[in-house]
Amino acid sequence: MSKKDNTLYYFHDNQILLTRKYLKNKIICDKTKYEHYIQERLQILDLIKCTIDMGESNSILLIGPRGCGKTALINSVLKEVLDIKNFEENIIVVKLHGLVHTDDRLALKDVIRQMQLENVFSDIDFGTFAENLSFLIESLKSGNRKCSKPIIFILDEFDLFCVHHNQTLLYNLFDVAQSDRAPICVIGITCRLDVIELLEKRVKSRFSHRQIFLYPGNISSLKSSAFENRLELFQDLLSLPLDENISKISQTNKIDNMGSKFQTQWNKQIDNLRNNINIVNLLKQMHCSDRSEKKFRNFLAIVVSILVTVQQVFHVDDFIYASKIFSRNEKVLILQGLSILEMCLVIAMKHETEIYNNGLMNFEKIWSRYLKFGSRNSSIESVQRPVVIKAFEHIKALELIVSVGLNQRNEKEYQSYKFTLTSQQVMEAVKNYNGLPTDVTQWADSSIL
Repeated sequence: MSKKDNTLYYFHDNQILLTRKYLKNKIICDKTKYEHYIQERLQILDLIKCTIDMGESNSILLIGPRGCGKTALINSVLKEVLDIKNFEENIIVVKLHGLVHTDDRLALKDVIRQMQLENVFSDIDFGTFAENLSFLIESLKSGNRKCSKPIIFILDEFDLFCVHHNQTLLYNLFDVAQSDRAPICVIGITCRLDVIELLEKRVKSRFSHRQIFLYPGNISSLKSSAFENRLELFQDLLSLPLDENISKISQTNKIDNMGSKFQTQWNKQIDNLRNNINIVNLLKQMHCSDRSEKKFRNFLAIVVSILVTVQQVFHVDDFIYASKIFSRNEKVLILQGLSILEMCLVIAMKHETEIYNNGLMNFEKIWSRYLKFGSRNSSIESVQRPVVIKAFEHIKALELIVSVGLNQRNEKEYQSYKFTLTSQQVMEAVKNYNGLPTDVTQWADSSIL
C-alpha cells in the first residue's frame, strides 16, 4: 500500500484494537447459513429427531479430515433442532471436547454441570468418581422413553476419549444408548479414520457402528467453490460495517463511536487489497489447493492477528507471511489425523528423503522400508499389501506426496513421487500424535533404517 493510503495511522490506537477484536469475532463466529454436506446433514438431523420425537437411543461417529466442516455441520443441525418450537425446553445438549476433558473425572464434572445437576450431587456428596458416575448412569437408565428428557452428547476429538483409563465414560454412554431406557444420542467427532480400532472390545460391542465420512469433495454447494465468491468473502470478512457502532459490537465502552470516516477509509484499503494482483494470485493458489471455507477463515484470522497499534493497515507481505505459517501448521494437523499405518508410511518417506537427499520415491521403496521396520518390531501388526496400497493412495490424495511423472513401465507401484513435508513437520506431528506406539515414535527419531 502506498504512503498516501496510510491515513489510518493517524487514528487512535483503540480504534485498531477494537477493529482487530471485531474482525476476529466476525471471522471465527460464523453466522451464515450452513449449506454443505446436504445428505450427511439430513442423516444426523433424522437421528437426533428420532431421539427427541420417539425416544430412540442412538450412537454415531462423524469422521473426516481436519477442517472439512464436521463441527460446523453438527452445530448447524443443533441450531435447527433448537429453533423448533418446544424442542429447546425438552432436550439437553452436553458438549465435551477431548482436548479440554483430558480424563473421565473432568468429563463427568462437566456433564453434571451442563445437565444442571450440581445441587443433586452436592447434597448426596458421594466423594468418589466411581460412585458419582454410577449414580449418574443409573439415573439415566432408570428413566423411560416417554417421560425422560432426551440428552444429546457431542464428543469432539472423540479419539482422545479412547485413551482415557478403561474407556469408562465411553463404555457407560454406549451402554445406556444400547439399553434403550433413557433417550440419549451420542455423537462422536474425529479425524481418525481408524478410530473404531481404538475402542476396547467391550466398548466396541456397545457402539451402533453408524459412521458418516466427510471429505471436502463431498461439499454440495458449487456456488461456494467459485473463486469469485472467495474474493467476495475475503472483502466481506475484512470490511467494517458503515451503519454499526464497532465499540458496541465489541462489547466495550472505551470508545463511544469508531467514526464513519475511519470505517470508510478502512474499507477502502480492503477494496484495494482485493484488487491487488499479488493478493488475487495468492488467494487463487490457496483456493486451487484447498477450497475449505473454514481453512480460509483460519488463514484470515492469522492475518488479523498481525494487526497492532504500530501497524494499522494490512500489507501484501502480511498475507504472504500468514500463508506460509498457515500452510506449515495445516500439514502438521493433517498428519495428526492419519491412521497409525499411514503415519508409518510417512515416517518411511521421511527416512527415504533423508537418505537420498530429497530424491524421488515410489511405493515399492516405501513398502520395502515399512516391511523392514515391521520385521524388527513385534508390536507392529503385519498388514497386507493391498491395505498398504490403499493407505499410500490416501497420503497421495492429501497431497503429502506429489507425482513427478511416470516411468516407462507405467505401473502405479513404480510411479515417482516427491515428499512435500519437512523432517521437522513430521517430527512435530509424531510428538503430538495421541496413541502412537512407542516403537513408531522411536523409529521416527532414530538413525535411518
